[in-house]
Amino acid sequence: MPLKMRIGAGVYEAGGGPGPVAGSRSAMDPISTTPTRPSDYAALSAGYGALLGALVVAARDRGGDPVRHAELPALGLATFSLTKLVAKEKVDAWVREPFLEELADGERRPKGTGMRYAVGELLSCSRCVGTWSAMGLVGLRLLRPREARVVIPVLATAGVNDWLQTGFTALCGRANLNQRAAGAPAPEAGDHDRAQRFSSAR
Repeated sequence: MPLKMRIGAGVYEAGGGPGPVAGSRSAMDPISTTPTRPSDYAALSAGYGALLGALVVAARDRGGDPVRHAELPALGLATFSLTKLVAKEKVDAWVREPFLEELADGERRPKGTGMRYAVGELLSCSRCVGTWSAMGLVGLRLLRPREARVVIPVLATAGVNDWLQTGFTALCGRANLNQRAAGAPAPEAGDHDRAQRFSSAR
């Protein structure tokens, strides 16, 4: 059975593209089918743009390189960790609960109407949350650099640990499959031919 993983609002099969799964949304719902108005999304965009503009002004006042290129890998890992924490982890379900209904089968439905629904859609999209997380961490780096030197490495290290744990789990799963296969009895001579004849007879 192919491994399925949920990324944002879509569900993907390992080794393939997006595939529809019952109860999941594989594409963005048009505004005509949601209880929202264009102004709700405009307000979110305006808020993001205003915060980004404030960061640009703050960076300009400081002069030089506000964020060095060498810091980008750590910022990227920290953004990944913060995004996963806010958008996926159970420990932060209290943040999503006012805006999202999370069902046992993994489906997540935005609650309410208008802005509340739009925020629910945003929180169900890890890429969208990642955009806001990135701005928050860069803002912390610009405005509170001393605190950022603690927060960003902690989140980045957590991100590395997450990837290592995922790889370790995958390797253990593969080893278990290989061990089961090695312990299975070897097929007897002629089994393959008999199976082919049976299949052709059908």
